[in-house]
Amino acid sequence: QVQFVESGGGLVQPGGSLRLSCATSGIDFRGLTMSWYRQATGKERELVATITSAGVPIYPDSVKGRFTISRDNAKNTMSLQMNDLKFEDTAVYYCNRRYTPRYWGQGTQVTVSS
Repeated sequence: QVQFVESGGGLVQPGGSLRLSCATSGIDFRGLTMSWYRQATGKERELVATITSAGVPIYPDSVKGRFTISRDNAKNTMSLQMNDLKFEDTAVYYCNRRYTPRYWGQGTQVTVSS
């Protein structure tokens, strides 16, 4: 059974940091390019960070220099370190495959507010 379980979200002030975690099961994790996504209220889901099976990270300009994605192939887990958080980072964050993502988890809420 394919499962993605996200955790680590919360309420943080602008400029603050959070570390998100993702536990996966039922997939060939070490062979897959994986990503973090987010969806803000009233907006479409967007790609936040990607990490290839070889561990190469890829970021959109909106988070480059602030977010760091990592993975642990031995534990089938991945993380997202988020620093210098901004109001516009407020969203529900999800992890999934980069290509053909499906079986979405519940996500973890990140709220940036003063």
